[in-house]
Amino acid sequence: MIRPASPQDSAAIAALWNWMIRDTLATFTTVPKTSAEVAARITSAPTQFHIAENKGIFVGFVTFGPFRPGPGYAATVEHTILIDPQAHGRGIGRALMAQAETAARAAGKKVMIGAISSHNRGAIRFHERLAYIQVGHLPGVGYKQGQWLDLILMQKNL
Repeated sequence: MIRPASPQDSAAIAALWNWMIRDTLATFTTVPKTSAEVAARITSAPTQFHIAENKGIFVGFVTFGPFRPGPGYAATVEHTILIDPQAHGRGIGRALMAQAETAARAAGKKVMIGAISSHNRGAIRFHERLAYIQVGHLPGVGYKQGQWLDLILMQKNL
């Protein structure tokens, strides 16, 4: 089941996000998220944050927000999607992305961007299956766990 996130979901969201931050190269971020930060983000933009549950258990989330500051970019958003690895391959990511894209369109957005670590080949393939196209490859722009990382930009016109 996909539903809007609420501040009560913030601990589960932060736990999954922090696993990704701590243990993977999927994000270049190294600073953990607190439940309070996640709750504040949900409260400030409730239509931009959705979660997935399987039999009442949290299994993932999607959120989107401004791609870059400034009015020239107002119609473009960037998303973050995370699915518990044990829930991969069940259509949860596809359902979350459909919800995010619908919410973005309803908010008047025209373009959605995914910024993906080149090490995250599964995420790149996932986005390709959802009709995202690679529009950029930024070599060596991230650094984490002792290595320089490339960033892949993928875009879908909504």
